[in-house]
Amino acid sequence: MLYPGPVAASPVFDQAAPSYFRDLHLDRIVEAATANHGGEDLAPFFYTPLRDPDAVAYRQEVMRDLEDGQLLEAVQAFGRRMQAMRDQLAGIDKLYCKSGKERRFLEAVVIYCDAVGRLAQALQITCPPESRGMCALREYVESYVASPAFTQLALDARALVVSLANISYCLRIKGNSVTVRLYNGEADYSRVVAGIFEKFRRSEGKDYRARFGHRATLNQVEEQILDRVALLFPEQFRALETYCARHADFLDERIVRFDREVSFYVAWLSYIRRFRAAGLDFCYPELFAASKEVEADSAFDLVLAGKLLDEGRLVVRNGFALRDPERLLVVSGPNQGGKTTFARMFGQLHYLASLGCPVPGRKARLFLFDRLFTHFEKEEDVASLRGKLKDDLVRIRTILDQATPDSLVVMNEVFASTTARDALYLSRRVMGTLSALDALGVYVTFLTELSMFDAKTVSMVGAVDPDDPAIRTFRIERRAADGLAYAQAIARKHRVTGEWLRRRIPS
Repeated sequence: MLYPGPVAASPVFDQAAPSYFRDLHLDRIVEAATANHGGEDLAPFFYTPLRDPDAVAYRQEVMRDLEDGQLLEAVQAFGRRMQAMRDQLAGIDKLYCKSGKERRFLEAVVIYCDAVGRLAQALQITCPPESRGMCALREYVESYVASPAFTQLALDARALVVSLANISYCLRIKGNSVTVRLYNGEADYSRVVAGIFEKFRRSEGKDYRARFGHRATLNQVEEQILDRVALLFPEQFRALETYCARHADFLDERIVRFDREVSFYVAWLSYIRRFRAAGLDFCYPELFAASKEVEADSAFDLVLAGKLLDEGRLVVRNGFALRDPERLLVVSGPNQGGKTTFARMFGQLHYLASLGCPVPGRKARLFLFDRLFTHFEKEEDVASLRGKLKDDLVRIRTILDQATPDSLVVMNEVFASTTARDALYLSRRVMGTLSALDALGVYVTFLTELSMFDAKTVSMVGAVDPDDPAIRTFRIERRAADGLAYAQAIARKHRVTGEWLRRRIPS
C-alpha cells in the first residue's frame, strides 16, 4: 500500500528519525500522528521520504480514496478487528491448558475471516475505491476470499464454533470437590426459584448477582474443568486440535502487510482532522523532481498551530513563491516575529509532501529533494571542547560538503555568536556556495545585507503592526529588507523622529 508496482518483499524503512527532525519539529508531528496508531511500529513509515514523483502520486491517490468517510470507516473497522485477532493470538501464551489455547486460536481465526470478509464487501459494494493501491487491494481480496483455502478456513471455523457451542455439561460442586459430568436434561432450578418468587415482585430490586468480567486467562480450576470437558467430548475437541494444526499459518502475508501499511494513511488523516475542523486548509501538493519553482499559499507550522488551537488563539498563515532563477528565501525582521516558524514551515511542507501526505495550505507546488539539511542554534557542547562559532563552522561545512543541487537547506540564525562584520563575511561565503550549488532553501538572518545577495535570492521580512511596531503580526512578507524600518517605527511610536524632535526642541 505504500509503493506502486508489483508486490515484492517488504521494503526497508529507516528505523531512526532523520537528524533534521528535531529542528523542524517533525519529531513532535510524527509522535502525535502515530500515538494512537501503533506508535513506534508505525514511525518508520514517516522516517522514510520518497524520491520518485510517481510513488508520491500513488500515496496521494490512496489518501484521496480514504477521504471518503465510508471507505475510511471500513478500513478502520478492519484494523480494529485485526487488532482483536492479534490480541487473541497474544493471549494464547498466557494459557497452560491445551484445549484453552486451541479455542482461543479458533476465535482468532473467526475474527480474521470476519475482518477480511467485511473488507471485501466494502471494497466491492459499499465504497469502491479509485486509487491504484486500493483497486489492486480490492482485486486481491476478491480472489483471496473466493479461494478454496480461505473458503475452507472460514467454513470449518464456523462449523467448529457451532459444534463447541452445542456442548452441555454439568458441574457438581461440593466443598472442595468439583465433578464434571454429562448433562442429562436436569432441571434448571434457578428458573424454578425465580418463577416461585415472581408473583411477589413489586418493583425492580437491587441486583446482587456477581459480575464476572472477561479474562484473557483461565484460573487453575477452570483449566482443569475444561480438560475434563474435553475428555467427555473427545470427538469435538479432536476436531479442534486437527483444525489448529492444519491452519497454524492461516494469516495471509499480503493482508497482514496491508493492515500495517494502511495505518500510515489512517494515522495522518486522523491527525489533521482537528485542524480541518478548525477551518485550516490542507492540500495535495504538486511535486517535481526537476523544477525548483516552488510556492505555497496559506500554509502554517503544524506544531505551533496545534498549540494555538489548544489555547483558542488565531493561527497565522503564510506563503512563499520562487520563480526561476530564484532559489533562496532570505528571511529577516524583528525578533519573535515568526521567522523561525516560517523556516520550519518551509521544511515541514517539503518533507511531508515527500511522504505523499496532504500538507497545510490552500495550494502548494513543491520540490522533491534528495536530501534535507538543517542548521538551527543549539546549546554549546562543553564536551566537544570547541566554542559556538567553531561548532557552527564545523556543522555548516558538513552540510556544504554533502549537499547537492537537489538538496533542500534550512538555516536559522547562523553565526549569531560572532560580530556582525564576521557574521556577514561568513554568511556570504555560505550563500555563495549554496548559490553555486543551485540548492533550494531558507536562510533566516539578522543581516539585512544578505537579502540582496544575488539574483537567486528573495527577500522575506517579518511584518509588524504599522501603528504599534512592538506588536508582531507574524506575517512574513515578500519585500525588500530595510534595516532601519523597525527602528524608525519605534522612533515614530515614541515621537523621537527627526520631525518630532524639531517640533519639540526650539531652534
